[in-house]
Amino acid sequence: MIDVFSRHERNVKSKESPLAFKSILVPVSDNEASMMAVEFACTVARRTRGKVHVVHVIEVRRALPLDADLTSEAQRGEEILTLAETAARKQDFEVEGDLLQARDAGHAIVDEAIERQADAIIVGVPYRRQYGDFELSKVPSHVLRTAPCEVILLRMPAE
Repeated sequence: MIDVFSRHERNVKSKESPLAFKSILVPVSDNEASMMAVEFACTVARRTRGKVHVVHVIEVRRALPLDADLTSEAQRGEEILTLAETAARKQDFEVEGDLLQARDAGHAIVDEAIERQADAIIVGVPYRRQYGDFELSKVPSHVLRTAPCEVILLRMPAE
């Protein structure tokens, strides 16, 4: 169960309800954190009758043309989008999904948020410890730094 706290509970004054997003973008990959982000986005969107759009980005190496036929990666991407749609259905919610090919996933996610005029990007982040400290990978870091909309990170608990 995911709890959503209102701004009123935190004594923040606002005319609109907390997390009042009409359009939410959720980048998904092959991990539990991504599916948790989809579930959270559906919970938030249902409260405001918003829409959730999920994207999976295939990063294309520079040695290949951007529109290269990456059949196995595309098949895996479609499987990941199907998992995201299943996670949404468990929340009794429908999502739209797209498979993107780009040189850099972070840039593609931000560009997609701009194109779709997303109010928020919700990113599921696995818990990673390297050299004893929690580490945020390059894609969520880029999204946090450059997205023009709100960004919500959902970090998985430490194992």
